[in-house]
Amino acid sequence: MMRYAIITVTAVSLAWTPVALAAAGNAEAGRQLVMRSCSSCHATEAAKTATDNAPPFSAVAKTNKENPAWIRGWLMNPHPPMPNISLSRQQIDSIVAYLSSLPVE
Repeated sequence: MMRYAIITVTAVSLAWTPVALAAAGNAEAGRQLVMRSCSSCHATEAAKTATDNAPPFSAVAKTNKENPAWIRGWLMNPHPPMPNISLSRQQIDSIVAYLSSLPVE
């Protein structure tokens, strides 16, 4: 019985480790990606205004803190007017990490 419990705990621990690591992301890599790919439509600083009715990143950061799963889903399958971008899971994790680092109003 003890052997079964140890195997179960080990299997569960190993199964969840990649998820926890992948979800961590790299905020600096996310910032660089956002500045390079998203700042033409989304306002990246409070002083800037967004184009094409794209929400500023301050608003996106607030939504991210309230519901990060929604932001992940949106980045995995964007809808117009956002361009159909192709991001890896690591890039999405990094963007989410960057958004999590931004202050919200």
